Amino acid sequence: MKQWVLLIYKIPSKPTSSRVYIWRKLKRLGAVLWHDAVWILPATPKTMEHLQWLAAEIMELKGEAQVWKADTLLFGQEESLIHQFKEQADETYKGILEELSKPGADFAVLSRMYQHAVQQDFFQSEAGKQVRELLLQVRGG
Repeated sequence: MKQWVLLIYKIPSKPTSSRVYIWRKLKRLGAVLWHDAVWILPATPKTMEHLQWLAAEIMELKGEAQVWKADTLLFGQEESLIHQFKEQADETYKGILEELSKPGADFAVLSRMYQHAVQQDFFQSEAGKQVRELLLQVRGG
């Protein structure tokens, strides 16, 4: 059974830039929105540290934040969460694959996008392996 780290937060509605800032950070981490303002990531030392720092930032923005470590208890919950993370990763890789197929694609940019996607791919998506192989082919390696 896998452990998860949850960020539960509330932030003032004004200025909206604060909400967007937090949302972007969560998306960059690869977090999945579980329910309203509850975001979830697989529990690793890195993800726990990132969410603790983000919770501190939320409090600096006059918000409230809690970070929890949790287990799933009901049958199928873990599989459902893993599926959501895989779908999210697949969407990112799909975008990279589409860009790679275009003439004149900037492989340096797409390589950086791939490196960022790998950091959010907690469950080793098959699409990620395809992108990696294609990038290696294009690079000649």
